Amino acid sequence: MPTEDLNAIRRLQALMEVTRVVGGDESIQTVLDAIARVLTETVGFAGVVINVYRPQWDDFEAATVVGPPKMVEDLLGATYEASWINVVLDERFDRRGAYFIPEGSLDWEAADIGARYLPQRTEVVDDGAWRPGDELFVPCRDADGGILAIISLGEPVSGMRATDHELDFLVAVGRHAALALEQAHRTHEARRHRAALEHLLGLSRKLAEKDSIGPVLQAVCDGVRQALGFGKVVLELNDGDTGMVTARASAGWPAGQEPRRERTAHVTDPLMAPEFAIGGCYLLSYEEAVARIGHAEFGSTERNGRGPHAWNRHRLFVPLRDATGAIVGRIWADEPEDRLLPSQARLEALALFAGQAETAIVSAQQMEQLRVLADQDPLTGLPNRRAFMRDLEHEVERARRYGHALTLAIGDVDRFKQINDTLGHPAGDRALCAVADALRAGLRGTDGAYRLGGDEFALLLPETTYEEAAEVVRRLYAGFRETAPDPFADLQMGAGLATVPADGLDAETLIRRADAALYEYKRRRHDGDALLAGPAAA
Repeated sequence: MPTEDLNAIRRLQALMEVTRVVGGDESIQTVLDAIARVLTETVGFAGVVINVYRPQWDDFEAATVVGPPKMVEDLLGATYEASWINVVLDERFDRRGAYFIPEGSLDWEAADIGARYLPQRTEVVDDGAWRPGDELFVPCRDADGGILAIISLGEPVSGMRATDHELDFLVAVGRHAALALEQAHRTHEARRHRAALEHLLGLSRKLAEKDSIGPVLQAVCDGVRQALGFGKVVLELNDGDTGMVTARASAGWPAGQEPRRERTAHVTDPLMAPEFAIGGCYLLSYEEAVARIGHAEFGSTERNGRGPHAWNRHRLFVPLRDATGAIVGRIWADEPEDRLLPSQARLEALALFAGQAETAIVSAQQMEQLRVLADQDPLTGLPNRRAFMRDLEHEVERARRYGHALTLAIGDVDRFKQINDTLGHPAGDRALCAVADALRAGLRGTDGAYRLGGDEFALLLPETTYEEAAEVVRRLYAGFRETAPDPFADLQMGAGLATVPADGLDAETLIRRADAALYEYKRRRHDGDALLAGPAAA
């Protein structure tokens, strides 16, 4: 069979091999390896480099290199700026869609485009022979004309420069290679998107099982980070009472470095312009965000890329809304793991998950409200006896474990029944509220005040000795007399104190000792001790 016919058969086989790859679901690297194998084994080039465009860096990387060991060592992993194509794909080197740069026609040192491999020079006697400095490039373009990769070929086995027929064939291989790369990219994105949706669906089910707001918020941040591939996630909620927006949960920061930012709710409104809305989210460049609300609102972004397709300090958030459509919070996502601007499908997945999060957050907030109501005295707003017993058990256990003091004070309002009988029950309610207000205003953040029922109140004073607790009670009583409305300023109150460890090491004993001290106070109050009683004061 004539040599020309054999070459035609080999070329047909090569195209069939590349076409097979196009129709499959192979990985991107598998596609690159297959194309390189076709060009070396079937077409007959000893040196093949496939330089793949990296949108996150706006450059080309030599992702596959086949050739002599020195060539592989010098070129594999080498990168070239995107402007490289303006040099190697210059129209003056265009030959039938491929780009042939004859030796000596380009000053490679002046071009300064990056790593280059030159084989050993051999004597050339034929004008059509391949020279060591020759370069042949075949672009692989997508449907829109964008360059996905550039194939660099060298050292033809024939020793000759490519003919027009061979160039036509190489351009055809480039077209098929582009189709194969597009298919591989689509397959990769589809698999990633499907995995993300499956992950988010599983998380949505788990969110519905949580009945506390803290775990729900943290699960939302973890879900966005793990399923959608963002390095850092913050969830903010609006505080309707203060008008502030506060970071309530986050993922991706080292322990102790979590964001604690707080700002007024209206600050992000300028970011919610229609031109920034994509897939239910809002995506802005850093410059656009700064132009609208200033630098101070944003922290630094460490994981950035470069170029028109890359993430570079962009700002992405999805609003959280209540049943009326009002914005109650935001999920901020930053530092995508691939350093690329997220696709619309990825943004739609984020918005979809945010919708599930909204439902879970509302449900958890309602459960917490019910829990608060179950633990709260409806008249004074203080925690009730149920909450008191739970907190007392916890504080007693903590005092035992760490060897800290703990003082319990149980007190009541003297002759409270007379207020109800003479001034009426509404006045009695106001008196109890005045007592509760004085307790809230005068205690430390670590202390606790409770209404046990009727006119009886309790204080939990962690890490407080009897003497210190007695001073606290006196100070609270003085504060009450200064701030209480006139009808109640002369009210008399008393308290019984009991302390861990002096009066016992369990909650029941502590309550019994404090009650006994209170009764002792009542027995002795006619003697002028109008405030305190307890074992240490006896």
